[in-house]
Amino acid sequence: MILENYIKKLQKEGEISTIKKEISKNLEIAGVLKSLEPKPVLFEHVKESVFRVAGNLFCNKMQIADYFGIQAEQIIPVLAKAIENRSPPEQVKKAPCQEIIENSVDLDMLPILLHNKVDGGPYISSGVVVAADPEYGQNLDFHRAMQIGKDRMVARVVRGRDFHKYLEKNGEVDVAFCIGNTPEILVAAATSVETGVDELEIANALQKISIVKAKTVDLMIPADSEFVLEGRITLEDKHSEGPFIDLTETVDVVRQEPVFEVKKITHRKTAIWQALLPGRSEHKILMGMPREPTVFRKVKDKGIDVLDVHITPGGASWLHVAVKIRKKNEDDGLQTLEAAFSGHRSAKHIWVYDDDIDIYSDEEREWAMATRFQADVDLLIKDKETGSSLDPSAEPGTNLTTKCGFDCTKKLESKGKSFDKAKFPEVDLKKFMGE
Repeated sequence: MILENYIKKLQKEGEISTIKKEISKNLEIAGVLKSLEPKPVLFEHVKESVFRVAGNLFCNKMQIADYFGIQAEQIIPVLAKAIENRSPPEQVKKAPCQEIIENSVDLDMLPILLHNKVDGGPYISSGVVVAADPEYGQNLDFHRAMQIGKDRMVARVVRGRDFHKYLEKNGEVDVAFCIGNTPEILVAAATSVETGVDELEIANALQKISIVKAKTVDLMIPADSEFVLEGRITLEDKHSEGPFIDLTETVDVVRQEPVFEVKKITHRKTAIWQALLPGRSEHKILMGMPREPTVFRKVKDKGIDVLDVHITPGGASWLHVAVKIRKKNEDDGLQTLEAAFSGHRSAKHIWVYDDDIDIYSDEEREWAMATRFQADVDLLIKDKETGSSLDPSAEPGTNLTTKCGFDCTKKLESKGKSFDKAKFPEVDLKKFMGE
């Protein structure tokens, strides 16, 4: 879907705030997004650009579920099905993302936001990057990029990811930064799948999309993107990147990262720039949620009756995982923990709960840990494994960290007090409180 059409739908339903007064892309837009989160916001008059800006569009599971027309608890099975049943998108020759082809490259014309005073510069934070390798084909991923000139940016390339492998293997890689996308593209780009899988096929399985050949690079890109920045990233051409607010809401360090030389800018006639506030809800949900089906699948493969997975906001939507199971064997809890760690290797702490616990409730999760967990038998400690580079407490350089799993499931046979919560009567309040 074209993002502007989705925004029009939100306007019709009264689900988006519209800021009509002039506002700056430098700090002011970010400040409003933070203040109104999770309410979607459209900025109609940006001081430094002719283009409008929208943000806070997909800050939680409910907003994403509403987009797909499903319930929040259906997201994991729907995404898991799309990963398993990928399908090639339709290829078109004319696309909305290429309605306007700029004659020259001038990044200053775009409302690339300065999000925070500590940032090293204006950043693209919602860019879905299409890249390709002669052996493995296309790859879709998120990469932030900091503007350092009218036609140059510096991209954060995380070691170990497919794009980094492509870059090390080939020395330089043609790319297309696609900005302004709806959840089928965003979620697919954030999924963790085997090298060689084209995530655009996952997007197409979620909701039918079209793709088009880029103008200056040999890549097939989402046809409905609002903006596309085409160019090349070269491994040896480095520049300082950062500081930047990371997923954990901490300030990431400055690194020497590869430069992105922008060769062409294309966009829709009435294009809207998609803002994504670093370290806040939308950033977290788009990073963490697509990992949940992977954890779900790993636990299910162990023969466990897994019901739900929640990568929690309190754990920066990356480091903490809650898993709900229907326990049948006494060791199901510990088996679940082992499988879940293999499904999300960046996880630092994982909890497993029974089917009577609402894993979206902090209070219920804490209650289960208080009443059903004993550290001497229910604690799994995984000493010094590679964790997440986003964890500031991990060992610098190696990212080694101690991981823990907590089996908060009740015993199948209670030898003392019951593990169950007492139930109170259900009544019709209208019967007693109405006039």
